[in-house]
Amino acid sequence: MAAARQRRREAAGADKRALILDAARQVFAEEGLDGASLRAIAVRAGYTPAALYFHFESKEAMYAEVLHASLQSLGAAVDRAVAQTETPRQRLMAAAMAFFAFYAENPRDLDLGFYLFRGGMKPAGLGHARDMRLNAALEAALRPIAQAAIALGAPQERANLLMVDCFAHAAGLLLLLHTGRIRMFGASAPDLMEAYVGDRIDRLAKG
Repeated sequence: MAAARQRRREAAGADKRALILDAARQVFAEEGLDGASLRAIAVRAGYTPAALYFHFESKEAMYAEVLHASLQSLGAAVDRAVAQTETPRQRLMAAAMAFFAFYAENPRDLDLGFYLFRGGMKPAGLGHARDMRLNAALEAALRPIAQAAIALGAPQERANLLMVDCFAHAAGLLLLLHTGRIRMFGASAPDLMEAYVGDRIDRLAKG
């Protein structure tokens, strides 16, 4: 009986935590990290602000959990795309394009990922330990790009640089896409991303 009660309490706690995180995600999407308040999140979740502290020590801790879940979804999307390929060339293209497509289709997740630049271009983190965990999750989502590059014959350092290059190129195109600036050039952000990745693959093939 005691074990059953414990399981029920744990399940209720997990449900409450998930409800708080869902409310937090909505508020962060609307207000950003700086504009969001624990009171607003509590109201959205249907709890008192004090109740939130039983699950999260701070607004930053809550934001880190929301962003980590987003990065895990990103990684899963990349893994699914890579799993459908057969060759290293296909894997590299699939991984890079899945990364781009995830953020093209989920602009709120892209906003979450740029928390470092809230308030301008001066970076601000969520605390060293949280930033390290989030960076590791992002790197894990990007890693299939480097792994495919190595399979194509690239040394580790070059493969890592290609991974960073694809990330940077995708971020630039996504910024143009979601601000509508890409229309100034009469261009397609997905087409430009695919062309870029294809060119990098061709360079790898040539050694």
